[in-house]
Amino acid sequence: MTNSSTDDLLARTLREEAGPLVARLTRRFGDFDLAEEAVQGAVVEALTTWRRDGAPHRPGAWLQVAATRNAMDGMRLRDRQRALAHHAAPPAYDTCAGDTDDRLALLFACCHPALAPEARLALTVRAVVGLTTPQIARAFLTHESTLAQRIVRAKRKVVAAGISLTVPPRSELGDRLDDVLAVVYVMFNEGFVSSTGPTQDRDLAADAVWLAGVVATALPDEAEAWGLAALLTIQHARSRARFSDGDLVLLRDQDRSLWDHAAIAEGERMIERAASLRSPGRYQLQAAIAAVHATGASWAETDWLQISLLYDELARWDPSPVVRLNQAVARAQVVGPVDALALLDPLAGPLDGYHLIHATRAELLTAVGRDDEAATANRRALELTTNDAERRLLATRLHRRPLSDGS
Repeated sequence: MTNSSTDDLLARTLREEAGPLVARLTRRFGDFDLAEEAVQGAVVEALTTWRRDGAPHRPGAWLQVAATRNAMDGMRLRDRQRALAHHAAPPAYDTCAGDTDDRLALLFACCHPALAPEARLALTVRAVVGLTTPQIARAFLTHESTLAQRIVRAKRKVVAAGISLTVPPRSELGDRLDDVLAVVYVMFNEGFVSSTGPTQDRDLAADAVWLAGVVATALPDEAEAWGLAALLTIQHARSRARFSDGDLVLLRDQDRSLWDHAAIAEGERMIERAASLRSPGRYQLQAAIAAVHATGASWAETDWLQISLLYDELARWDPSPVVRLNQAVARAQVVGPVDALALLDPLAGPLDGYHLIHATRAELLTAVGRDDEAATANRRALELTTNDAERRLLATRLHRRPLSDGS
């Protein structure tokens, strides 16, 4: 077995085993930090041992044995170090999982509102998905030391605040589920717009698609969970067509034969499942927009009126500047660039530091013949863009391309 196939097997094993294993070890030893470190140690061991000796016959069992051994070693060491110290009572972890998926309980713990948003994301990707600190640092283009400190602070907060590894009761699920879905969405976007070349050892966007499916399956009556799963499934279905020789390919120019049409159909079924629950929300609307894009035979044959109307509805649910920017882009396809430019004017202040508003204005201004202003907007977009692929696209294609509402 090659290193590549061994690494793929480890990635699949971690998806299934890392989160539940952290939860089980936490319940056994009463220490989240110890459990998480034990699993991460097992992951590092696997990266070395499996490449050298080949993958084990039962990879999940191998990982569990290695992590449990690490936890026991760690507990013995801590017991010796703290033999004379006073111990506070451990946080209240659920001691009977019942039918609750350990992975879901861990996800809710990592996304607890007591943690800072950036800490929730880092801890989720490490504890639930199983990525190592160097992998996460590469994926998020963050210094490894900074990322490590963020994770350490988050784990200490979990222990200090007594955050339990349980799924909240129904009465508290709404707000907490929003936090969980937001973290999974941010995780997907970090992978979806990753810079040129392989910046991570695993496909972060694919991990997010999988995690969204875990949440929706575990909470089958939550419409927005299905909406997010549908959105990410459909968006990720275009992954093979989004880059060509390291260059970003806009949606209008993508080879649609490369799209995963089976995944798109699955995303549509998820949308129908969400709609049947009669609890509309912003993820469902975004999924519907993605589905209209994905089912169009071509860019020209896309149902832009339906997309524009869906964005109008989305803006009522989420009137954030970024949503209104996308609303203006879709409107341009229906009513033309002049009206779309008028919609962008109120967003100039709130989104001045966001490169896509300037890139969008550059295309609209070019369409109405205001070339000097378009050049200024294009230069501003380039100044704000740190992604190499997007920089090349802006520098070589943006001023020649018709308007696109996505990549």
